[in-house]
Amino acid sequence: MSWRTSYRSFYYETLPADALPDIRLPADATALLLIDLQRGFYDPAPLTPDATDEALHEYRRWAPYRARMAGTVLPNAARLLARFRAAPATARAVIHAHITSLTPDGRDRSLSHARPGFNNLHYPPGSPGAAFLPETAPLPGEIVLGKTTDSAVTGTTLRLLLANLRVRHVVVAGVFTDQCVSSTVRSLADESFDVVLVDDACAAATDELHRAELTIINNLYCQVLATDETLGALAP
Repeated sequence: MSWRTSYRSFYYETLPADALPDIRLPADATALLLIDLQRGFYDPAPLTPDATDEALHEYRRWAPYRARMAGTVLPNAARLLARFRAAPATARAVIHAHITSLTPDGRDRSLSHARPGFNNLHYPPGSPGAAFLPETAPLPGEIVLGKTTDSAVTGTTLRLLLANLRVRHVVVAGVFTDQCVSSTVRSLADESFDVVLVDDACAAATDELHRAELTIINNLYCQVLATDETLGALAP
């Protein structure tokens, strides 16, 4: 299925496919933004033999997510990274955003990161959970932004950085599709950036949540493309 016809919501199901313009991503005006590809959200290590029943249940519940990260998201994010890194240095724009607090006790976190439950996130500076995954870790010279919000626009200087870099197009990948990725995409769209969200370089906790969120935001806040389609849209 082509990006022109996939992930159609009720609002866009009657939009003719040929009404969507071709996507062109010039190297000197396009940035790659990787969101929260950090150890706090993916640990491929197996459980220890003394794991509790509760831990075992949770480990099994997240098995499909771990499989998608290992087999799909990280390999495709690495492919995108390689393409952007191959661009001339003057045109290269790679940005890594991750969740990490500025204070050891996390009192600088946003309300959404301090509520009880799954989203109660606290990764202090230098903590294992804040560390980037090796497959997509930043290289020297690449921009790294820490945030204590879902949106990488709201919680960082990203808006200013993109303006200074003369970026108009942003390719987005990372986790979680329905949380930080979606919040960032919506914020970028509201700032009039042209956003490409890479379907097979993103993941939510479940495929159902992933697909539902892509259907909601596609065409309205971004264009959802596969990795191959995105690479094809990037200028040589």
